[in-house]
Amino acid sequence: MNIKKLGKFVITAALIGVVAAGLAGCSKKDSAAAGDGGKKKVVNVAYTNYYVPYDFVNDKGEADGFEVAVMKEVAKKLPQYEWKFTPTSDDDLLIGVESGKYTIGTKGIWKTAAREKKYLFTDNYIGASVIGLVIRKDEADKVKDMDSFAQYSGKLVPIAPQDARYMVIDTYNKEHPDKPIDLKSSEAFQIADAYSWVMEGRYDAYLEVELSYKNNIVKDDAPYHQFNDQLTYIRYKGIPTYPLINKKETKLKDEVDQAIKELRDEGKIAELEQKYFGESLSQYIGQ
Repeated sequence: MNIKKLGKFVITAALIGVVAAGLAGCSKKDSAAAGDGGKKKVVNVAYTNYYVPYDFVNDKGEADGFEVAVMKEVAKKLPQYEWKFTPTSDDDLLIGVESGKYTIGTKGIWKTAAREKKYLFTDNYIGASVIGLVIRKDEADKVKDMDSFAQYSGKLVPIAPQDARYMVIDTYNKEHPDKPIDLKSSEAFQIADAYSWVMEGRYDAYLEVELSYKNNIVKDDAPYHQFNDQLTYIRYKGIPTYPLINKKETKLKDEVDQAIKELRDEGKIAELEQKYFGESLSQYIGQ
């Protein structure tokens, strides 16, 4: 081989080596992003299968509900993962996300200090859960909001300290030290007892999530619909709801957080609230 041909051979080989190294680098990077073996990492989203309209299995056997819909939009923004949606019970969801059986869980959950010890929470919330007071209809002219309830009597059905609702009233009392609600802790009791205690006058209000009140009392087929003529509901405020994320998934948490922010900025979350609730429940947050 003469010198001129040898020079061309060396240059050609060098170029091939550079291109091959570049392709190998890209391949390695793509493989790392997708997971070992080039497969996408699976994000298993657990959701409660009965909490209409937040999270449920619809008549077609599909994952449905406001929070499920938001998480499906999040999935579209994070195509580097493979997304799976698994219906389950409350207890299995909580235990499963903590143990790593599930990556993420949605169940209309509120952020509390106790829960932050077990799970990761995004900074941006998904939506809201409206909470308020179940009172007697004959007291509706005197009790119109939380402040007037405090002025009227403040006699609230006791709440278990580990219940997120306890935090709501505790926060209210710290903000209104001159006229606090009478907050007492309790052991577990049947929800029917709470309704009965209010009707009997033992207490003057029961702090309840609005959706639970509608499902328990207002609907024609509600288990305690017989109380509908004697009780009514007063909205207090919206409590932000968040996805629960396994403690180890810090990178995913940041990515999901950013996706939720983008969806809110784009108006997609507001659109989904209208679809599933007929209004924006987020507007009641901070009231």
